[in-house]
Amino acid sequence: MASGTLEEDGEDDAMLSEINVTPFVDVMLVLLIVFMVAAPMMMVGVPVDLPRAAQAPAAQVTQPLVVTLDRAGRVFIEEAEADPETLATRLRPMAEAAPDRPVYLRADRAQPYGEVMRILAALAAAGFGRASLIGEAAP
Repeated sequence: MASGTLEEDGEDDAMLSEINVTPFVDVMLVLLIVFMVAAPMMMVGVPVDLPRAAQAPAAQVTQPLVVTLDRAGRVFIEEAEADPETLATRLRPMAEAAPDRPVYLRADRAQPYGEVMRILAALAAAGFGRASLIGEAAP
């Protein structure tokens, strides 16, 4: 007889060696959700009665540096005109004094992209890591 049943093959005591992981995964997902909900509730700081100050300290906000490239191709640092060839040299002392000072570049829309990139490269060469481009909001 070759029907293939366990009783006929003499292996009626064979064990099933596979583990059913579905209940395990279900329990783990429920525990994950419980801890995700409960964890923010357990984050309680130490209760402290803080002293009151007459005036809160004001944050030191540095005045941004504004570099302007006008329609004629002239470069201005704040209100003073600067030579585009020596722009990095003039900006270097400012960058060394305050390397984290915000820098804004205002460029006329008639200026080609390459000229704007040249000014940005001069800002980077001077030591300013970041510069923001200023534009007007569309109507």
